[in-house]
Amino acid sequence: MSDTLCSATQAFQRAMPMSRLLDCGMDFSDAQALFRRTSAGEAWDQVAEALAQAQLERATQAAQAGCRVTAVEAQACALANLLFAQMAFNYDNSRKRTLYDRLATATSQLCAWSEGRMARVELPFAHGHLVAWLVRPAARQARGTVLLFGGQSGWGVAYLPIARALARRGLATLLAEGPGQGETRMRQGLLVDVDMAAAYSRFIDFIASDTTLGAPGIWGNSVGGLWAARTAAADGRIQACCVNGGLAAPVLLPFRTFVEQAGAMLGSDDAAAIAENFRRMSFDPERDRIACPLLVLHGAADPLVKPQDLQPFLAGADSRDASLRVWADGEHTLYNHASERTAFVADWFVRRLDAGSAPSSLSRERADGC
Repeated sequence: MSDTLCSATQAFQRAMPMSRLLDCGMDFSDAQALFRRTSAGEAWDQVAEALAQAQLERATQAAQAGCRVTAVEAQACALANLLFAQMAFNYDNSRKRTLYDRLATATSQLCAWSEGRMARVELPFAHGHLVAWLVRPAARQARGTVLLFGGQSGWGVAYLPIARALARRGLATLLAEGPGQGETRMRQGLLVDVDMAAAYSRFIDFIASDTTLGAPGIWGNSVGGLWAARTAAADGRIQACCVNGGLAAPVLLPFRTFVEQAGAMLGSDDAAAIAENFRRMSFDPERDRIACPLLVLHGAADPLVKPQDLQPFLAGADSRDASLRVWADGEHTLYNHASERTAFVADWFVRRLDAGSAPSSLSRERADGC
């Protein structure tokens, strides 16, 4: 193995540790194979794509045999593999676009197998469209809907496992790809130089337009936590806001991956332009006041986010229902406490969004769909 390849592999494994792979839905055996094979010298994107292809074939075979649940589970594993395959590239080269297109196509197939519980959403905004995936609970009437999204690299179906956990509790989820993210960036050309709160409010418009979706909440992860807080401050329709591992005033951190991803989201490598856009988007508690319940999550072992980075969110809370929860050994966005984190936040949203339409029995919370 060359020194260059070894260095690249180490960088990928740091940015996408085992805890993150599992948090986003990768099968454990696939995650082990990805680390083992890339450590032996194979290219990260090629291994992850090959693992995805095997899961896609397994899903197709299961569907043809009439085993829908198995097909759905295998397809979801394939999505996670494709998600991490494209994350080998920070800039939108042809390989990244091709892999993301495969991810979108595979997600559409999952929608087709979901019996109406998962659907693609496109919403006009500025000069293009915002892309999202709607995941519904088994009951027709959701207890509420959570607008859920990531930051500089984890987008859309990266949070499908969380959406499934919310669905088991009767909540719907809108898995958003905002400006600078996923297809919204790569195919629609929408970058983070727009009004971010206005963009995420378009997703809230969609939720509010469907009475079966209930009250809207918002949950942003990593840099997405900043946009969740800014949107909650600007849009009074939002009934609850969760910030997970967010930066109230982001700056260019001394990590190559962070710098390159920030540049791709803005469409510029100019450090001064990136810094100015970060300043423009920052959360200011003197200006940005959050009236709805607020939950802030932090991992004390997070190398990107420090306690002082999230204090402005709490300072901007007008609600008496504002709290901070810290995991002493928590990684960035709490990858290593995924199950507990997701359950804690899901239950928190249920208590704040439920308008009395709770499922009447466990059978209405079946988990065998999308």
